[in-house]
Amino acid sequence: MNSINVTVAPKTTTFQMRINPEVKQHVENIYARQGLTFTDAVNIFIQQSLNMGGLPFLVSPENEAYMKAKAMRRLMDEVQQGWDSAEKEGWVSEEDAYRLLGVEE
Repeated sequence: MNSINVTVAPKTTTFQMRINPEVKQHVENIYARQGLTFTDAVNIFIQQSLNMGGLPFLVSPENEAYMKAKAMRRLMDEVQQGWDSAEKEGWVSEEDAYRLLGVEE
């Protein structure tokens, strides 16, 4: 079933849901800044669910810890890339870094 493309699939049924009007307005504003309608966002969620064969994000009490660990791993990878680059291409002094960035100390 994940071969369905939500964008081009015929739309012959409707879907209704109840939502707090303030929450609805808030998310509509968020999606509008991305050039999307609420319907577009729901269709993207549905397409991603089909692509993933389930929810397109983790749902568990560990989400916060998982996201922190993922962010830390990404940070450490970036730091390692910086170290590797400095070892390969040479170190830049703090003064040179300020000069290169056009920032006064």
